[in-house]
Amino acid sequence: MKNIIGIVIFSTALLFMSFNHTGVKDYTIRKVVIDAGHGGKDPGTSGQFSREKDIALSIALETGATIKEYMPDVEVIYTRNDDSFPTLRNRSEIANNNHADLFISIHCNSAPWSNQVHGTETYVMGLQNSGRNFEVAKRENSVILLEENYEENYQGFDPNSPESYILFSLTQNAFQERSISLASKVEEQFKNRVGRKSRGVKQSSLYVLWSTAMPSVLIETGYLSNAKEERDLNDKLQQTYIASGIFRAFRDYKNELESNN
Repeated sequence: MKNIIGIVIFSTALLFMSFNHTGVKDYTIRKVVIDAGHGGKDPGTSGQFSREKDIALSIALETGATIKEYMPDVEVIYTRNDDSFPTLRNRSEIANNNHADLFISIHCNSAPWSNQVHGTETYVMGLQNSGRNFEVAKRENSVILLEENYEENYQGFDPNSPESYILFSLTQNAFQERSISLASKVEEQFKNRVGRKSRGVKQSSLYVLWSTAMPSVLIETGYLSNAKEERDLNDKLQQTYIASGIFRAFRDYKNELESNN
């Protein structure tokens, strides 16, 4: 409960801080946190020959480098830039403590029941935890169980228990509209420019999105359970294309937000 109250207070404070001295809302994007999912002792999902943590890191670093090159006014902050293991709390704390304007988490997907499923999905925080969305939430949140003292740090939250997700309904995501805007742009880029199959924008109760006090998205770049997609996700050129798609979505989101200021 203490974590819930803290996140609500911090989110409210950021909303007030986003107004400049003239009373006009300041929508300038100055800092973006890029989160490479999993890492260290947590490999994430695996394919026939590769691990999610390695692919996520490669795409995250490429995305950050592209932003730095073409938008030097934007500060890029990584939750990890090596094979380390930041906890889910660490990841959101990095974003919150740096007063980031945007949080982008990069992952790979898996469909153990079928090797035919493929495509990209971009998630925003939401309570639509039915079916496949809940399976994604359980998988991505299950990293909590690898952390020391997780029972204490997460106040008894069990990523495998549907009842635990009730706590997510106690907070309101003040940034959902902007999160959906960015997520939509990411999926449009993947579909129209990168040539990937887009499975669309989805909502789920993902802890790392719920605990960040800014617009946030989690990008599933493809399925390692699909042989062709696993090969694509390990290809350096394809990784560059994916990172470029994320960059263009970020650029368009930033330009749109700031032009409406």
